[in-house]
Amino acid sequence: QVQLVESGGGLVQAGGSLRLSCAASGSIFSINAMGWYRQAPGKQRELVAAITSAGSTNYADSVMGRFTISRDNAKNAVYLQMNSLKPEDTGVYYCTLQQLGRIYWGQGTKVTVSS
Repeated sequence: QVQLVESGGGLVQAGGSLRLSCAASGSIFSINAMGWYRQAPGKQRELVAAITSAGSTNYADSVMGRFTISRDNAKNAVYLQMNSLKPEDTGVYYCTLQQLGRIYWGQGTKVTVSS
């Protein structure tokens, strides 16, 4: 089993920055992918950014150039640096880990960007 715990959400003004962190524990294999999804009020959950254990990344078009995903394999941790935040970035952000055909989810951390 895998457990994911996020931290770093909060309230920020438009144009500000936040850094989300996620720590994974449990049965974690060396080859995996970690990422961040978000769900805005009334909308479907969407992928924000992902990173493989080899360091390959991909981003949603809406956050390209503003968000940076990184990871620390030794700590089984993933981070999301969010800059130039916009009100439309508001939502609950979920950390994920994918391995061996399964995806695990954290409990989510709320991000609110005020205009």
